[in-house]
Amino acid sequence: MPRPGEPPLGSQAVTAPIYTPQRLELVERMAALGPGFAARAEAHDRDAAFPTQNWVELREAGLLGLCIPVADGGLGGDFVAYALVAEELGRHCATTALTFNMHTATTLLVGQIADDLDLDAAERTLLAERRAELRRGIVRDGAIHSQPFSEGAAAGATAGYSTRAVPAVGGYRVTGRKIFASLSGAAHIHNVVCLVPGDDRIRFMGVPADAPGATIEGRWDPLGMRGTDSRTLVLDEAAVPEGNEWLPPGAFDQAAIRWPYFYMTLSFAYLGLMRGVLDATAAYLRDGGARRDHPIKQQGWAQMNLTYDRAQALTHRVLAECGVDPSPDQVRRAWSSVVTVMEGAPAVASLALRVCGGRSMLRPSYLEQAYRDARCGAAMLPWSVEVCLERLGRTGLYPDQDEAPA
Repeated sequence: MPRPGEPPLGSQAVTAPIYTPQRLELVERMAALGPGFAARAEAHDRDAAFPTQNWVELREAGLLGLCIPVADGGLGGDFVAYALVAEELGRHCATTALTFNMHTATTLLVGQIADDLDLDAAERTLLAERRAELRRGIVRDGAIHSQPFSEGAAAGATAGYSTRAVPAVGGYRVTGRKIFASLSGAAHIHNVVCLVPGDDRIRFMGVPADAPGATIEGRWDPLGMRGTDSRTLVLDEAAVPEGNEWLPPGAFDQAAIRWPYFYMTLSFAYLGLMRGVLDATAAYLRDGGARRDHPIKQQGWAQMNLTYDRAQALTHRVLAECGVDPSPDQVRRAWSSVVTVMEGAPAVASLALRVCGGRSMLRPSYLEQAYRDARCGAAMLPWSVEVCLERLGRTGLYPDQDEAPA
């Protein structure tokens, strides 16, 4: 893999190499599973069925603990390692990559991200105890975590939560409604954000899937990403043990402001999807000499590569400088990266259909499925294309009204 270029003068960016041996080894571990995932992708799409076997293999490969420290039984990956692994996974099965994001993002939030926050000694102790239990459940028992945040009540889905957690004996009673709750039928724990009445600090706590008062509603029959099983999670005084409040109160608020890269994790799956579309198109062109030699198809192929290279270069630039307390320019680049990927993926998929011709639109076709999958990215919260463009349209123009990055 090529290394990111040096930042331009005046960017004030601090970059670090992202292709370390450890990270590349983790990417290779995921790549080894890729062909099997790809072979099952069409069935999951056709039936809108969760990729259960893929998750079995992720567990067997140790990848459920990708971002859990080695000392706790995990693989020791960090945020950048996750991004590169998710990109590789999306290359083979974008649906699995999106669901894997929900699980791994939780381990990052209570791990690397929480370590970078300002917490007092008591909060550090609480965090250590709670996340140790979370990690044990994943490593020892294969627990799958989901992370349903969206409620449909706020455009950016990073504020305005209506889900409430009322203190009760031994924990909380949580009431609310989370839409697009990926892994809704597969997760063992649904990690939600909520508020305690009378306290404006956001809480982050895990609702056991089998908790009384926790139910899944609706039918999942979307345009694309059909295997994510993102039905609606309904909580009606669902019982949550006190030990399932994974972060100290207010830590999530701090993370949203100081570690905004947390909100771009979905884009890595779509970057991988773009690479998968390029793989399929290259195979089509190489299999027929006349196709490969056609100048119009070559122009389309060139445009596909340009779109992908721009998206990957910007994303990897962001990964090379990501961390706590980013500068306004660094946050701006993160928003730009998300837009570039989420708009680039359907553009590349659309070009692939043109280059590969009418048969590529017939089901079952990887490119037909990839086109539908790619169309879903722009609307995905919390950093949807709409949200990112709104913020990009204001950044730098109102210096006295700096927006919070979340």
